Amino acid sequence: MGMELKQILVVEDEEDIRKIIGIALGQLGGFQVDLFASAEDALQNIDKNRPDLIILDVMMPNMDGPSLLAKLKQSNDTKTIPVIFMTAKVQPNEVNSYLNMGVVDVIMKPFDPVELPKQVQAIWDRLDLS
Repeated sequence: MGMELKQILVVEDEEDIRKIIGIALGQLGGFQVDLFASAEDALQNIDKNRPDLIILDVMMPNMDGPSLLAKLKQSNDTKTIPVIFMTAKVQPNEVNSYLNMGVVDVIMKPFDPVELPKQVQAIWDRLDLS
């Protein structure tokens, strides 16, 4: 058994989706969830509450998911935190290009809120974080 997944940071610019993710992972999944509307907000706050796992929307204004991922990977403090992309684009080649950027998995939108906590936990359980 590796580390337990407790703290999840989510960056999603669409408020409705952000709320659903918060309810799904927080109330249904029992995780502590920090929700941010922009990559910039997340970067400013990531040191206060160090997440175990980060979920990023790919398509966001200003700084998108891949740009934020690159920034996280550049910092010694955050480069080891596993990142999941969330996206509505489902071409296999796109998924592969995301995985090549260094995310641990890609969750497709629209997602089932009831299944989301299990999906995230399953991804976490697959990681070897010993």
